[in-house]
Amino acid sequence: MASFIALGPWAWLIVGLVLIGLETLSPGIFLVWFGIAAILTGLADWAFDLPWQGNLLGFAALSGLAVAAGRRLTRQTGDDIPGDPKLNRRVESLVGRTFLLDRPITAGEGRIRVDDTVWRVVGPEMAAGSSVRVVRADGTTLVVEGAS
Repeated sequence: MASFIALGPWAWLIVGLVLIGLETLSPGIFLVWFGIAAILTGLADWAFDLPWQGNLLGFAALSGLAVAAGRRLTRQTGDDIPGDPKLNRRVESLVGRTFLLDRPITAGEGRIRVDDTVWRVVGPEMAAGSSVRVVRADGTTLVVEGAS
């Protein structure tokens, strides 16, 4: 402890850089905030020549502020996440779209091709090549109707 105090503001700057360095070795966005607080404590010690008790209290206060600020900066809500909300629910993204029948609907069942996937469809009897609109999905089966 005596050697740490003897280094003065440099000790806090070194600790801050070590903490930020540890963050790069084991990422988790947590140690970086303590590293920033240590660097700020070192700068405050350099500017105001604080006693060791002031340094510890300053580091504690700055750590709390840095962690709270970091949490606020890195927090994501569902509204902040870019992308398609139906990304992993592909069948829901097909509802309302129009496709051509790959195989005719006979006995209430047929097939459509969407990109590289063949989907089972149910609906009224129709010939292959007819245009159908997906009304809803029952599991992995698409319910279709004739598209006009």
